[in-house]
Amino acid sequence: MIPKKVTKILVPLDGSKNSLRGLEMAISIARQFGATITGAYSINQPPHSEFRGVGSVNEAHTKEVKKFLDQAKVLAAQNGIVFKEKLMRGDIGYNIVKLAHSKKEKFNLIVIGSRGRGSLKEMFFGSVSNYVIHASKIPVLIVK
Repeated sequence: MIPKKVTKILVPLDGSKNSLRGLEMAISIARQFGATITGAYSINQPPHSEFRGVGSVNEAHTKEVKKFLDQAKVLAAQNGIVFKEKLMRGDIGYNIVKLAHSKKEKFNLIVIGSRGRGSLKEMFFGSVSNYVIHASKIPVLIVK
């Protein structure tokens, strides 16, 4: 087997305990390889949302997301890991895979929690992690 160096890790975050466990695992891996982590938070925003005109709901959610990303950045910094953040809007699974395959970013690994904050709980995996493992062309580590 040819050894591969992990230099950039993508960690989808959603504020859930499982996404935090994914971040902790990514930090552990990043420490071993000297890799950087990009924490990606994708806000599910349908193209024709009935809440489109409600700015206060959107602002409150964005503040909550930024607070969570700041906590993730502090956790990474405490472990000596460079942490970048990416905030996206749209279909969550699609956004994660699109970012992971970006030629500009060149991620080596995706570390994702098995279930997130989705309103519908999947039987074994969350729908987002299930989509990512099937659509990604780079290795995916599912953390329970």
